[in-house]
Amino acid sequence: MLRRVLKARPAWPGLAVLTIAALALTNVVARGLDGMTVPGDAHTTRVFKGAKVNAGTVTHTMKDGRHVLTWSDDFVIPDTPAPHWQVVDSSGNVYLLQRLKIKDDKLNRTITVPSYVRDIARVQIWCAWAEALLGEASFDRPV
Repeated sequence: MLRRVLKARPAWPGLAVLTIAALALTNVVARGLDGMTVPGDAHTTRVFKGAKVNAGTVTHTMKDGRHVLTWSDDFVIPDTPAPHWQVVDSSGNVYLLQRLKIKDDKLNRTITVPSYVRDIARVQIWCAWAEALLGEASFDRPV
């Protein structure tokens, strides 16, 4: 009877365990990658709303592993002394970035976000001179 039991065993007894472990690992990796932004994948905010900025959106893309933000064609720069890009991450940390208008009426239409900003939940237009929030647009989920 012992011979029959031994013959009935599969050739690879650990195969079922390995298969289950591989499926579990695949599931974990897929869930982890779900929230990540891949190159070429663009995300757009909702329309800006605020005291001075009520039009336009911001598009987020990845370039060379870095976050890049670009405002839309219908975005209107507010007529204030020092409007700046500002981003808020999912933890609520606020990062003041580049000025919208630079020397000789040039514009910072596209900016590369510094690497120390972990993710971006909202994009704000901030007047650094008056220290006032001019408008805000948020992503559906942090990017």
